[in-house]
Amino acid sequence: MKSSYRWVIVACGALMTCVGIGAMFSLAVYLQPMSGETGWSRTGISSAMTLDFLVMGTAGFGWGALSDRIGPRLVVLAGAALLGLGLVLASGATSLLQFQLTYGLLVGLAAGAFFAPMIAAVTDWFADNRSLAVSLVSAGMGVAPMTISPFARWLISTYDWRTAMMVIGITAWLLLIPAALFVRRAPKVVKDAALGPNAADEPSLSAREAFRSPQFIVLAAAFFLCCAAHSGPIFHMVSYAIGCGIAPLAAVSIYSVEGLSGLGGRLLFGLLADRFGPKPILIAGLLVQAFCIGSYLAVSRLGEFYLLSIVFGTAYGGVMPLYAVLARESFGQRVMGTVFGAMTMVSAIGMAFGPWAGGTIFDAFNSYAWLYIGCAAIALAAVAVASVFSRRPVGQALQPA
Repeated sequence: MKSSYRWVIVACGALMTCVGIGAMFSLAVYLQPMSGETGWSRTGISSAMTLDFLVMGTAGFGWGALSDRIGPRLVVLAGAALLGLGLVLASGATSLLQFQLTYGLLVGLAAGAFFAPMIAAVTDWFADNRSLAVSLVSAGMGVAPMTISPFARWLISTYDWRTAMMVIGITAWLLLIPAALFVRRAPKVVKDAALGPNAADEPSLSAREAFRSPQFIVLAAAFFLCCAAHSGPIFHMVSYAIGCGIAPLAAVSIYSVEGLSGLGGRLLFGLLADRFGPKPILIAGLLVQAFCIGSYLAVSRLGEFYLLSIVFGTAYGGVMPLYAVLARESFGQRVMGTVFGAMTMVSAIGMAFGPWAGGTIFDAFNSYAWLYIGCAAIALAAVAVASVFSRRPVGQALQPA
């Protein structure tokens, strides 16, 4: 039995990741008007985003573990309520500290409630087309820069930043709370039909056993290295292009092309992984990512930047959902939320590393060259780590590392 309702779960997941992540990352759109009106420093406002990243990673682990216990519906419902609340309260902040706490803590806490729990929920509904389904949920993050951010920019231009933030908070409630009510666990008949004759091979282990396994250590390490490799080049892309003589507006368009390519990469890699298996596609994508990072040192013209950004965005966007597919195959559904939540927490630490490293390197050398050299080396390390991954032998328990 293949329930058509599973595609409703995918649609809900894509909507939640789009609105949740899009609302959080739209802070860049508010930065200039907020600083101009309030007099708050850009560093102080931006620090709310740093706090968002740290809180989202930690919260993703907690929300994922909770979804394994009580199911995803209550978790994403709580996230939807907190997201709107955080944005509405932040829109009325009268001090920088108040804004940092409301936007940095509440919005980050809410954003962590969507990705890991919804990925775990989707893997519960799919056996065939699982990679595509996970990629579609992840694609919501790629759509966010093309929807939430432009909407915020239009609201700011029409009204002001406070009105814009409040409207997006209310919109989050209107969209996500009803969507959360459609989320549910897969019925037993769907699970049994999806597993079919392979039901005996379905992994069933505790979170502690999973965390001690070599499979988890390898996947988490590869995820960390992958994110540490591409976060710096992504964050500093506009500044690097301007330093190469590209006009500022054109440099921003390079970043947009890269983000759009990441959306296409998620769908492409999801289809390829369903056909050829997630591990070889993951390794191929990581190799392409490493090549692209190193190649940025050899480009200087706008056309070259566009071409490389398409390949780079496709690669780093495409590999991201595959870690979830490999985790589901290795650890089973029972602890999927907990395990993938822990993996996303590790990856968030890697994401936080890149922007800081890039700024430190540029301040020291007045050049981004060592950033791209170092990140290319880290990307190759991710390839090496992912290459040693192997799913546990059928019928055998996972061995502690």
